[in-house]
Amino acid sequence: MARSLVAFSSLLLASLVVGTMFGIWLGYNPSELSPGAYVELQQHAIRALNVTMPVLGAVTSLLTLAWAVLARRNHRQAMLLLAAIGCFVAAGLVTRFLNQPINAIVITWPPAAPPSNWMELRDEWWRWHILRTVVGLVGLSLLITATFVANALQTARR
Repeated sequence: MARSLVAFSSLLLASLVVGTMFGIWLGYNPSELSPGAYVELQQHAIRALNVTMPVLGAVTSLLTLAWAVLARRNHRQAMLLLAAIGCFVAAGLVTRFLNQPINAIVITWPPAAPPSNWMELRDEWWRWHILRTVVGLVGLSLLITATFVANALQTARR
């Protein structure tokens, strides 16, 4: 029962975190926004997500680690879960050390008058966002695959 609850929680939170990354990638490409619209949108996202999403990402990693410990007798599943954790941690490191420093700068800009280098920072942030989205999607895919491995093993034992 504990394994099922941990697995469900890990999958749910990973889906929410990676889904948020994917949604931002899909719907908010900043290259087509005016300077003012970009700053307003980015500042709103920073206020809404800058603390919550890293916390959810950390909890996801911890739950996935707990799942890996609970699944340690199934070597294949445990390795998939550890690889997923590696992806989630990598996405978190990109967020913390590459995206968030840019967020700390953008949050200070007046929307009506961003600095002359605003496009450079916008494009850099976007590149790092794409990287973390890809890494997050790989992690979520590994998590889903680990679920199938567990289900296949249980079916084979019946």
